Amino acid sequence: MLRRDTLLVVDDSPETLGFLTDMLDQAGFTVLIATDAGAALDLVDRITPDLVLLDAVMPGMDGFEVCRRLKRDKLMGHLPVIFMTGLGETERVVEGLAAGGVDYVIKPIVVDELLARIRVHLGNARAANGSRAAMDASGRYLMATDRSGLLRWCTPKARELILQAYPGGDRTDALPASLIEELLRLAGGHGQPVAAMSRGDRKLEFTYLSATGPDELLFCLAETDRSDEHDTLQQMLNLTVREAEVLLWISRGKANRDVAQILDISPRTINKHLERIFEKLGVENRAAAAVLAVRTLNALRNTRILPAAATRAPPRSAAA
Repeated sequence: MLRRDTLLVVDDSPETLGFLTDMLDQAGFTVLIATDAGAALDLVDRITPDLVLLDAVMPGMDGFEVCRRLKRDKLMGHLPVIFMTGLGETERVVEGLAAGGVDYVIKPIVVDELLARIRVHLGNARAANGSRAAMDASGRYLMATDRSGLLRWCTPKARELILQAYPGGDRTDALPASLIEELLRLAGGHGQPVAAMSRGDRKLEFTYLSATGPDELLFCLAETDRSDEHDTLQQMLNLTVREAEVLLWISRGKANRDVAQILDISPRTINKHLERIFEKLGVENRAAAAVLAVRTLNALRNTRILPAAATRAPPRSAAA
């Protein structure tokens, strides 16, 4: 089943929200809604959409300021924002584009035109982020800072891990001053990889890789020492300690040879562990085993760490 792109629609008009929600849902998108700037920014703190449709003129904070605040967050730099406005004046259009928008549509909205623009900008954003997503898929969770330690970009998974580790931090820069200091020490050739605590007693380790530009330092992120997850898989799925370790790494997308290297055992031994894991779980392949492991761990996180509502989209009939 293909993944549905998630769109955030921000408008203070219930009629406009209703019209756009129904239209976009029928077009195959997952739709989140917000009726004001504050609700929109709060929602993006929890769920990152693939594209934002933003009313330019709203009571209180207008759409231009919402866009500027989103774009101040370097981790949101590639999020496409399309303005919706009834204002045709050139200076307002320019203001929207200067705020970081990629396009605008004039109300009343022409459905086919809007859908065409959405698909073009989703395609552009996907192409821009494709290489970083590919790094995530291969287990290369990367981030880059400038030489003062401020974030320049992250792969999607790296961004998720950073925000989990520092949920109360500044979303613009994401990293606390103490960690920035340690990262710069690493880049200078001093010190060992830096470990920071994430939610659920998970550790996030930063390792310096190289300078990739005159003002860009590249770091690799990895989650380590997740003994709580080993214990959960072992107890909930009736596995041995080693089987739980193997399954945990498999659930993170690691290939057999990578797991063997991480656990310092032979690939043949990994295959034997997997055979026993499949038998115990009643599954036929590693993909099914990985899915079961992820579901088990997600159930743990939802009950111990995150309130369930924090990971669900708001109902379509209510503001985000």
